[in-house]
Amino acid sequence: MPEIQEPENNQTPDDKNKKNTNFTDEPEVKNHNFGRIVATIFASAVLGGGVAAGAGYIYTQTTNFIGRSTGVSGNGKTTVQAPIVTGNSNATKVYNGLKQAVVSVVNQQQAGNGSPLNGSNSGNNFQTQSEGSGVIYRTSPTAAYIVTNHHVVAGADRLRVVLYNNRQVTAHLVGSDAMTDLAVLRIPGSGINSSAQFGNSNQIATGQPVLAIGSPLGTDYASSVTAGIISSPRRLVSNLSSNGRTNYGDSVAIQTDAAINPGNSGGPLVNMAGQVIGINSQKLTQTTSGVAVEGMGFAIPSNTTVDIINKLIKNGRIVRPALGVEVVDLSEVSNEERDSNLKLPNSVNNGVVIAGFSSSDSPARKAGLKKYDVLVAVNGKKIDNLADMRDIIYKLSVGDSIKATFYRGSVRHTRTIKMTEILHQ
Repeated sequence: MPEIQEPENNQTPDDKNKKNTNFTDEPEVKNHNFGRIVATIFASAVLGGGVAAGAGYIYTQTTNFIGRSTGVSGNGKTTVQAPIVTGNSNATKVYNGLKQAVVSVVNQQQAGNGSPLNGSNSGNNFQTQSEGSGVIYRTSPTAAYIVTNHHVVAGADRLRVVLYNNRQVTAHLVGSDAMTDLAVLRIPGSGINSSAQFGNSNQIATGQPVLAIGSPLGTDYASSVTAGIISSPRRLVSNLSSNGRTNYGDSVAIQTDAAINPGNSGGPLVNMAGQVIGINSQKLTQTTSGVAVEGMGFAIPSNTTVDIINKLIKNGRIVRPALGVEVVDLSEVSNEERDSNLKLPNSVNNGVVIAGFSSSDSPARKAGLKKYDVLVAVNGKKIDNLADMRDIIYKLSVGDSIKATFYRGSVRHTRTIKMTEILHQ
């Protein structure tokens, strides 16, 4: 069972920050000479917006200077000095330690005719629809397990994994969870000798250096690495289903400026101890008003990842309990509505407002909660927003009871709610 390893530097994460930009989930598919590429969920008003598709690549020529500086000889000519970079950098060591555990994940779907002319494999009816990344986190002589994104494998009729040595194997989908955008694959364990460890994402901090490893634009650029820092250890992003019809509420993500491109989805975000602290999943390319954005990528925290993949291994799916409520963050409520409907004490500035119930048999309604009650704690743990509430409740099981603390007007109450309802995704 995967475990979270302690990082070398234990630092306290920054205070939580909230991002109000809307996110939707839809893989980016690109055409090029070797098939169609997908990958990172590009977040904007419509995911994938702001990214131009094309049939080829435009390369910009750059010059790399390896040396201390240019020098001037006695005759006035410019010369190249001897390089002073020797050995491996820390980033190089981290990459070399993990590169064999990072794979490409190929989503193949049934094609009308099995012909090399339409991009499908010769002799069968499978066509490569999209490509992403993944990381091997558990091995045995008989099987190896890979974590990737749900949106990378969604809709696949067959999944192929391309290993570091370019060997291709067929993968079995163990389980997938749309809400957290995580999936687990199983491949034969023969010849698989490398796996990654998970670090504790609760102990990361703004400014710490990180690497993103994966296959940007697909297998043509497999095992690429980019470097950056943690821009925020805890950012709230809107979480919609791939068809945009289901809003799962805000989810907690790690924000980084390490370059994340189509194909990086499902690959690891790694600290300088060589531990996976997140699974890359989204990139913000522009705001809803059309302002272009650079250097804003997001990864699913490792602590969330470990919890979900262990449940997927055990059950093949995620079954979540539900309170049976429709809610909105208190921070989204206007001052007028707060004064007229909620009538809260001035000291209450965070929490979750009950806007309605799923049915007359809603567990929360049966426990005595009412519309406009404001939840501020669950099981004694403070909740500032829906993401906090989800983090607590979704770790529990159907049938468990919680103690919900809430305000009704200016009066603070506590009720026990038995979560008999199952969340339908």
